[in-house]
Amino acid sequence: MHDINETHRADLRSWVARSAPGDTDFPLQNLPFGCFSTADDERPRLGVAIGEQVLDLRQLSNSGLLDGLGPQMAEACRADSLLALMAAPAADASALRLALSRLLREGAPDTARTAACLVAASSPRMQLPVRVRNFSDFFTSIHHATNTGRMSRPLEPLLSNFHSLPVAYHGRASSLAISGTPFPRPMGQQVLPGQALPVHAPSGKVDFECEIGAYVGQGNALGRPLSIDRAADALFGLSLLNDWSARDLQVWESRPLGPFLAKSTLSTLSPWVVSLEALAPFRTPAAPRACDAGPVLPYLLSERDQLQGGLDIRMQVLLSTRRMREEGQAPVLVSSPCFRDQYWTLAQMLAHQTSNGCVAETGDLIGSGTVSGPSPGELGCLLEITQGGTQPLTLANGESRRYLEDGDEVVLRAQCVAEGAVPIGFGDCAGRVVTPG
Repeated sequence: MHDINETHRADLRSWVARSAPGDTDFPLQNLPFGCFSTADDERPRLGVAIGEQVLDLRQLSNSGLLDGLGPQMAEACRADSLLALMAAPAADASALRLALSRLLREGAPDTARTAACLVAASSPRMQLPVRVRNFSDFFTSIHHATNTGRMSRPLEPLLSNFHSLPVAYHGRASSLAISGTPFPRPMGQQVLPGQALPVHAPSGKVDFECEIGAYVGQGNALGRPLSIDRAADALFGLSLLNDWSARDLQVWESRPLGPFLAKSTLSTLSPWVVSLEALAPFRTPAAPRACDAGPVLPYLLSERDQLQGGLDIRMQVLLSTRRMREEGQAPVLVSSPCFRDQYWTLAQMLAHQTSNGCVAETGDLIGSGTVSGPSPGELGCLLEITQGGTQPLTLANGESRRYLEDGDEVVLRAQCVAEGAVPIGFGDCAGRVVTPG
């Protein structure tokens, strides 16, 4: 885990316009990484968000302003994805962050040369930061697990293994897409109300899932599990993740395995990767466990992770319908979950995944599973908010939703706030449901 250092200082300000705390998700204390191209140059390259602009790392490296970091980091900054940077030693990535902070802060030398490497945020075409080869999606919110379990198993809403291990399934990496990609309503087998046999039809129960996605930095070799503390240090950074779900397909195909087609159409990622170092001021203790939950097995337990394995990430889910946009109405807030309520930490997820010797590769993605809290305003999906569609969500303009309709747009946002620290954010993770074809 990263220590708090000079890059986190609350008094630091950047000379870049509109980058002051409170004006943006991306003040100087954040410096998230992403991959972009422009209309003038379609070659993908790395960038760092600062205020409303993007610092072109390829151009910055070619200018010589990063020469002090050595040839390996200079080359990583010229790459067409974040893979090399994610694979770099943590000390090297930290040195890059420090160099960027010093170039962008008020009073820095060479501001003219650095400013020449800035691109207006409206110009870049954001891309996935890395081509993900492996995607694992977890199920780590005790509130989400209990709420959804209560609908199908009223007598045993929370299965006993939930307290013992972070449950997960292997997702579909080929279906990961960048924010703004339309979500085509999936076709699939389902059993309609009052019928006994399945039909193949468009899903009528499309849902969002508010999640955090964590990218692996330096992974492990085959047969060499990551300890809980090594797993914490192996994670590079976080993005927002909407793991769209077709609930009617999911119910039918998850007997007994699954999910499969219900979750493989598309999963949306926000484009910016907020480094674990940037998140150091927002660490919290791991979520408390019930006294009757039983002991955590040693391979999933460490004092450091219990004291600092949580993260205070305050999330928002906003919904905009087609009618709202036509009438010029702003999106409405439908939920505000907090990531610190997750029952299992990110390090525990990665440690468990590799505990059987499974390889975690650089750039692999771990989904946290739906982030839900204990109160009605903190539920991370419509399945919970509408109680399986039985209690429709009423919007401010009089519309109601059991599940998402074509034209509905879901936007995930998040911000980290802590006493004495500058708030930082993640940018938008947005997607709109569209009719397939």
